[in-house]
Amino acid sequence: MNSSTAKWAYLLLLSLIWGSSFILIKKGLEGLTAMQLGALRTIVTGSVLLLAGGWTFKSIPKSKWKWLVASGLLGSFLPAFCFAFAETEIDSVVVSVLNSLVPINTIILGVLIFNINSTKKQVVGILIGLVGTIILILAGARLNPDQNYIFAGFVIAATLMYAANANIIKRYLSNVSPLAIAAGQYVFIIIPAIVILLTSNFFDDKTIDHPKFYPSIGYIVLLSVFGTAIAKVAFNKLVHLSSPVFASSVTYIMPIVALFWGILDGESFGIIQSLASILILLGVYLAHRKKSFKSKKPSQK
Repeated sequence: MNSSTAKWAYLLLLSLIWGSSFILIKKGLEGLTAMQLGALRTIVTGSVLLLAGGWTFKSIPKSKWKWLVASGLLGSFLPAFCFAFAETEIDSVVVSVLNSLVPINTIILGVLIFNINSTKKQVVGILIGLVGTIILILAGARLNPDQNYIFAGFVIAATLMYAANANIIKRYLSNVSPLAIAAGQYVFIIIPAIVILLTSNFFDDKTIDHPKFYPSIGYIVLLSVFGTAIAKVAFNKLVHLSSPVFASSVTYIMPIVALFWGILDGESFGIIQSLASILILLGVYLAHRKKSFKSKKPSQK
């Protein structure tokens, strides 16, 4: 399989896996708190990756470990809790659509922090995406008055972290293998996750006796192994094969998969929300469609 075909295969696989992640988080929250879910997800994922990729650590240059720490925090640890808290108040479908802001935020951070050029079309796409986001949040608040859409801020924060992580991997970790990146990220973040789980009343009788406790653990194990561990390696490989923006465009297909699961689970999604979602995806499309995406040349002194 050539690199062009491979990157599209990875994109489709990630879309299907991550598009299903939102409903798994929702089901996991039926028997766990957001803190327990985020910590358990990190521990299970870390255990799998450290067992599978611990042998790769000797191939990682010492200068790269600081970027692995940053990548682990921004690309795995903090978002795991952000999405869990968001779905305590917001439907999984809405969360998946808001997650589509990742490519737009990748461009914004690329320009502001990583010294990457943008085009007029990308700027237009960013503005359209932001308008769609505002409409989606306002429409959702009216359609579901019992839900607190302030929690959408957790999703937006997570998309900024994912965007920063994509740029870090492409700029500073491009010579590190995808498995080494994924395993290296969890060396540091699995420790605070264990501390959080131990202090979250996870092992209390009240928690364990909850009728949804064990099913919730099953959903999170499934989410951790496929939606995080395997998907992390695939995403890192996709960034290597393509670019941060192309890799983050996995969010094109994810909302479709999430919408399918959400409707099956009885979630409501109105016409205005659908139109706002189309605006967001249009903005992502325009931001992604570009002639060039080259780093600015450093000035000569």
